[in-house]
Amino acid sequence: MKVGLVSDVHANLPALEAVLEDMPPVETVVCAGDVIGYNPWPAACLDRVRDLADATVRGNHDRTVETPGRYRGNRMAEAGLEHANAELSTDELAWLRSLPRAASFAGGRYLLVHSHPAPEREDAYVYPEEFETLEKYLDDLDEDGDLDGLVLGHTHVQGSRSVDGRLVVNPGSVGQPRDGDPDAAYAVLDTDADTVDLRRVAYDVDRVVEAVSAAGLPERTGTRLHHGK
Repeated sequence: MKVGLVSDVHANLPALEAVLEDMPPVETVVCAGDVIGYNPWPAACLDRVRDLADATVRGNHDRTVETPGRYRGNRMAEAGLEHANAELSTDELAWLRSLPRAASFAGGRYLLVHSHPAPEREDAYVYPEEFETLEKYLDDLDEDGDLDGLVLGHTHVQGSRSVDGRLVVNPGSVGQPRDGDPDAAYAVLDTDADTVDLRRVAYDVDRVVEAVSAAGLPERTGTRLHHGK
């Protein structure tokens, strides 16, 4: 089965549209969270992901959209959440609240989370070069030996590794890459072969910069996208 993997859309509609146009045929799409935050199109992106993805887990921005003051030390994050909280409908906010911390797909063979798979480390960053540190947690989750892999996001850095025979994948960020490449990131997972195609696609960053300004969001929210950071 071919599965489209998206994560960290962060209300960037031009990037999401480019990813969906570029994505080859897949049987299903899953989202590793942070649908909203930072950028100007929270409702449009939420509605597209809700309609498209068969599984979506909550990211830290999805979880804190109604309490933006928790990001008072990061004005870009706080302003993006304030904007989303004002723009989203009651139904859309309820959908975000309903998202699970973790979900499985491909018949339970793959686990989907936003960040670290351990609940007590929910907001921990795990970069691709650190994927091997997840071996113990994967062993704990795989009591029956049926787990083929893990998909996570949060770092906005694309990568994949085989960890003790299990595939760990971060598809990267659709809406705010932080690996020095400004192109929107996503991936296509082949669950039959347990292989992944890490993909990038260019989009109109200037459109986002203009919309960020029009929405009154911090200027750097848009300009940083030109540099993939």
